[in-house]
This record gives sequence, structure tokens and C-alpha cells, in this order.
Amino acid sequence: MNLPVHTVFAALLTVLATSTIAAANDPAVGIWKTEPDRKKLISHIRIHQCGSKLCGTVIRAFDSNGKQANTKHVGKELFWGIEPLGNGDYKNGTVYVPLLNVKAKASMQLRGRNLHVTGCKGGVCDGQVWSRF
Repeated sequence: MNLPVHTVFAALLTVLATSTIAAANDPAVGIWKTEPDRKKLISHIRIHQCGSKLCGTVIRAFDSNGKQANTKHVGKELFWGIEPLGNGDYKNGTVYVPLLNVKAKASMQLRGRNLHVTGCKGGVCDGQVWSRF
């Protein structure tokens, strides 16, 4: 069956638009507050679309007294390439762990207003529970 080129093109545009809209409405997209790290800093992470996957950028950091902290990581991507799998599960991404200066395999689980973020390297895994801001 030979379909006219404009019909195939229109169908392709519909599929692309639908997948883009679905990705833009991903429930993990937004601002998240981390747990305090080993330096007692709390960060705000903006999770956003990067293609069909998710990335997270540090947008602010605060010290234990709640004062905004200056850190070289503000404005930098903390994780990238995380694939939404459905049902609040996300895998196959990479996370940068600033305190250890390492990259690790990243996964996330969205459960209500909490995001369980895990990084694994060499069989060792650690994580945090972030709350929606």
C-alpha cells in the first residue's frame, strides 16, 4: 500500500507531537528539594526535559541555617539521560556526585510528593529522598 507523502508526514508529526506533550507532562518535572548533603547543604534541583529523557540542574543551594550558599555547582547539571519507564520509575541515567567527584548510574522512583534518587557505582548504591518544592 502506497500512502501519499503528506499523509505519512502528517501521521509522523502527530506521533512526535503526542510524545512531546506526554514527556512535557512528566510528573517528575519541576523543582525538588534535596536532603542535606555531607556538607549540610540543601539544594533545589530543577528537573526538566532533555529530549525524551530527564535531566536535573542545581538552581540554588542553602546552608544549615537556610541562608543561600554560593557553590560552584549552581547552574550545573546534576544528572542527565534518565529514562521515564512509567508508573513513577526512571532508570538508565547518569548522576554526578559532587562531594565524591564521581559519575554514577542513576535511577529514580516517584512516590507521591517524594522522589527517591539513587546512584550506583561499582556495586555500591546510595541515595536520597527529595521532596517537591
